[in-house]
Amino acid sequence: MQQHALPRRRHPLRTLLAGTVAGGGLLATMLVPNAQAAENPYERGPAPTVSSIEAPRGSYSVSQTSVSSSSVSGFGGGTIYYPTTTSEGTFGAVAVAPGFTATQSSMAWYGPRLASQGFVVFTINTSSTFDQPASRGRQLLAALDYLTERSSVRTRIDATRLGVMGHSMGGGGALEAAKSRPSLKASIPLTPWNSDKTWPEVRTPTLIFGAEADSVASVGSHAEPFYQSLPATLDKAYLELNSASHSAPNSSNTTIAKYSISWLKRFIDNDTRYEQFLCPIPRPSTSIEEYRGNCPH
Repeated sequence: MQQHALPRRRHPLRTLLAGTVAGGGLLATMLVPNAQAAENPYERGPAPTVSSIEAPRGSYSVSQTSVSSSSVSGFGGGTIYYPTTTSEGTFGAVAVAPGFTATQSSMAWYGPRLASQGFVVFTINTSSTFDQPASRGRQLLAALDYLTERSSVRTRIDATRLGVMGHSMGGGGALEAAKSRPSLKASIPLTPWNSDKTWPEVRTPTLIFGAEADSVASVGSHAEPFYQSLPATLDKAYLELNSASHSAPNSSNTTIAKYSISWLKRFIDNDTRYEQFLCPIPRPSTSIEEYRGNCPH
């Protein structure tokens, strides 16, 4: 279709601006606030690179504090890891639950790794090491409530930007927590186990990690159907670790860290600088058996 140019007319405001450019005052006053408003107020840290998200530590110095089980209710205490700086405002927060029969020590490596990238991280003990996924989901939410309402670092946290992670039954708990609290910004189940196989109610952006050689929560009966049951319109992804076992998330793992950091940054911080690591969809490699997802987010 041929397009025709319309006659140009002098707009009164444009005429006024043109007359004041020499002085610069009015033009600067009107344009600068708009430029500032366009910036993401939740961005934390320098522009990311592959090496920065694969590194054992990010740009933030980290401190930690222990929380005893006797001082809390609804979960079994744990350890809070947090950036030491107070000059950049508040941070998003993540609660991390262990698997069946395990304690927070199995998830301890996530604490400094994620906190050094600009999050407050709470690795928790559950009330009992035998707690099932539904209970672990409730405990993850209780831990987030403690973080934002009672903890010694509550003033460092933006209570509107929270997420959950968990391994095995803790991963099933991360799905339960997201189902119960749609306001969560991110959920990352790690080789998750749950007797409930369908999650159409979830409205939280969810990244599920499966492990190709998992004999405890096989991907065919857990991680894959969990992912497939999530709403098609949801921001979601499935990453299957190549040749990995069920316990892969319990040890420092660069692939898990790289994509977990990217997911948490993208959805808790709304930081689109990390979209490049999630979209286009990562290709199979020595560490990734398969990756599925909907792009762009």
